Amino acid sequence: MLHALSTSLPSPRQFTYPFCYDVDPLAEAASEELQHYIATTGLMSAEKGCGKMFGVLVVEYEDETGALQRGFLAAYSGLLGGRNDWQYFVPPVFDAQQPDGHFKRTEREISAINREISAIEHDPQYLQSVAQHEETMKRLQAEVEAFKVEVDAAKARRDARRKSGEPLSDEEQAEMVRESQFMKAELRRRRKAMEQAESTFHNPRATLLKSLQRKRKQMSDELQRWLFSAYRMLNAEGEERDLIDIFREYTHAMPPAGAGDCCAPKLLQYAYLHHLRPVCMAEFWWGESPASEIRHHLHYYPACRSKCLPILTHMLKGLDVAPNPLAQKRHTAEPRVLYADEYILVVDKPAGMLSVPGKADDSASVSVEEYFANNSKLKIQNSKFLKAAHRLDMDTSGLLVLARTEQAYVELQRQFASRETVKRYEAVLSGVPKHTTPHSTFRSDVPEPITQNSKLKTQNSSTQPSGCLEAISLPLIADINDRPRQRVDMEHGKPALTLYNIVEVRAADANTAVAYTTKKADKSLTLVHLYPKTGRTHQLRVHCAHPQGLACPILGDPLYGTERADRMYLHAAELTFRHPITGEPMHFLSPSGF
Repeated sequence: MLHALSTSLPSPRQFTYPFCYDVDPLAEAASEELQHYIATTGLMSAEKGCGKMFGVLVVEYEDETGALQRGFLAAYSGLLGGRNDWQYFVPPVFDAQQPDGHFKRTEREISAINREISAIEHDPQYLQSVAQHEETMKRLQAEVEAFKVEVDAAKARRDARRKSGEPLSDEEQAEMVRESQFMKAELRRRRKAMEQAESTFHNPRATLLKSLQRKRKQMSDELQRWLFSAYRMLNAEGEERDLIDIFREYTHAMPPAGAGDCCAPKLLQYAYLHHLRPVCMAEFWWGESPASEIRHHLHYYPACRSKCLPILTHMLKGLDVAPNPLAQKRHTAEPRVLYADEYILVVDKPAGMLSVPGKADDSASVSVEEYFANNSKLKIQNSKFLKAAHRLDMDTSGLLVLARTEQAYVELQRQFASRETVKRYEAVLSGVPKHTTPHSTFRSDVPEPITQNSKLKTQNSSTQPSGCLEAISLPLIADINDRPRQRVDMEHGKPALTLYNIVEVRAADANTAVAYTTKKADKSLTLVHLYPKTGRTHQLRVHCAHPQGLACPILGDPLYGTERADRMYLHAAELTFRHPITGEPMHFLSPSGF
């Protein structure tokens, strides 16, 4: 499992922070060795469909003579071709794939129950019986609802008679009381009959089905708990804890499926078991991207957070781990005030600055809200209330509106939620999309900026597009296993629509204005204008990078991109809205300078 690494590269002073890192040259050298092995052995032919995440861990150890040596370990995430026992790679933390082991035996029992359940659910006699019962229940429900209408109508007639002002005889009053009592009792009787029909419905197959479903759930839950307790994770201090214990402390919940089977936990577990000192690590994707995610061949990725953050927090104890680079990252420019009155503040946010205060564990810098609320030198009065009416990602620059009163905040939120605002972004893409000129398949529905002569608040003239725009419609949902990443989900995702037009294609050479740090210096860049019609998290970034979108990620995008740069080249360049108090048209431009 331990592979030679012949290089004179020095070892890093601290171990890799796995959730955000620049690949150490030593880990890159090990990755290239693994990539050569994958390419020359045809290993990935066993993996049907999309690609796979691989990882390397560079380690130090003493040989028989006491001399310090270096080597590396390799791993893949989950199973590869349905197996977890491939040569060259470290084994799983716990092998649940043994045919005669408890996991596989119980899994076969659960599969047998699944077949029984499926047989009942597709049995014609059972289906006919259920359909008849459902039809009976619908009929009884309809009768109850119809009689309830009669009851309400009768009550309305009695109320109208009492309010008419005409005297009521004793006999008429008694009759109205009798009618009310009878109809209430009859309604109760019909409802009880419906409940009795539901409770007395007896179908032996239905009873068996419910019993099997309860048994399946119980067995599945017990098997999952058994499996998680079998994953006993080590750390550099020699401490051992199972997954249930680890997740109970960090998330107060059960571990997600697949926890413990990612590359990093496998690699560290093997190193600790064999007294190898971890030096640095890296994970990369090999092969095609899944349909729902954005993965690029040979691109390096951080460890996932939902599965690995609690596990690695435990496993890295005792190692000298490098600090989170984002925790030390600071914006190099200050936000610029474009407009201010007693109700709103419009600013030009620099890249690398949060819009609102971040979480305590991953706050990268002071937010725009904090900057203006706490900086007395800015002479912004009445800032006891200050909230961003919308948000820009930390790595995105450009126009941001803040409300200075609760009333203004509520109205601005309403405008953004109801899509009454008009937003235009500028982005530089890595590469050239397939379509480099607008097509006539989608007529632009981007409204012209709200204008009202002298009441228009603007920095420059508008750059609204003319003619037609292209559209990207890919529904998005949070990747629960790797937050904050988003993924495309055609079934469960929320609708997301982006209009765009391509402005310019240019070569990434020494004359470009972009500080481009990719190794592929001859690669072209594309400047696009983006008009989000919905406001999903990371919408523009995913729509640009996804194969069914533009298939060209935004330059410098740390989550979905392929090339590093001095920043992420996404800028909120134009914004139109109405003043939340006066209704006055407001239009702002912020040239990106890309």
